[in-house]
Amino acid sequence: MAAPELISPRSPRVGAARRLARRNFRGKERLFLAEGPQAVREATGHRTPAGEHTLTELFATPEAAERYPDIVDAARTAGIGFHLADEMVIADISTTVTPQGLVGVCRFVDSPFEDIVAARPRLVAVLAHVRDPGNAGTVLRCADAAGADAVVLTDASVDLYNPKAVRASVGSHFHLPVAVGVPVERAVQELRGAGVRVVAADGAGADLDAELDAGTMGGPTAWVFGNEAWGLPEETRALADAVIRVPIHGKAESLNLATAAAVCLYASARAQRTGG
Repeated sequence: MAAPELISPRSPRVGAARRLARRNFRGKERLFLAEGPQAVREATGHRTPAGEHTLTELFATPEAAERYPDIVDAARTAGIGFHLADEMVIADISTTVTPQGLVGVCRFVDSPFEDIVAARPRLVAVLAHVRDPGNAGTVLRCADAAGADAVVLTDASVDLYNPKAVRASVGSHFHLPVAVGVPVERAVQELRGAGVRVVAADGAGADLDAELDAGTMGGPTAWVFGNEAWGLPEETRALADAVIRVPIHGKAESLNLATAAAVCLYASARAQRTGG
């Protein structure tokens, strides 16, 4: 294996990648970082909604390049810039405490909201006022696993490309359409106009088990999930077609956002498959 190309953290390429840890630079360049073999592998085979290769550059230690030759070969085959780098350089770019030796620079992957609506989705997760990037990334991963057609982040929610959100999604950024910066009123109105029932997830709503038993959950559904601390404001709940809660059968005070989202999305996915 050749000696590392990027010896100094002061390299212009390294500096440009390092700056992507900051939201203003991500927005200006429309680039973000993906770290670790799973996320980088998914990015390597992905294209943006505009048809471009999502991955633009790949940095890897010699050890990581030897461990994941499929990722390196795929990047080189696609004509993506590949740079061997020593561990100090990777640590300087990385936003994790224990870097895994692979860091990719990726183009933004969000989709226009109107394209999501035009596709007539059957299951959508809408994140309204969600501020924790780990929660946002985990809900994106849950939506992906449940077979959702899209995720929508409202204009009051966290940055989709925050490094913690990207890590928490474990590659799901590259699996399903995600719209960002959509006002919650527009999201509700246009999804409803596409034949989607809009359901607000809130502890004061109807029982999810009862709704499933009644057969009301089998149609196209958009779940609206609120802020981790205070949930959904009254004006947002009032926009929805229904307000539904996850029942607590034990003594727990509540469920955290990502867990509740997983329960709701899987409940809808099952109801849609069985027609119930």
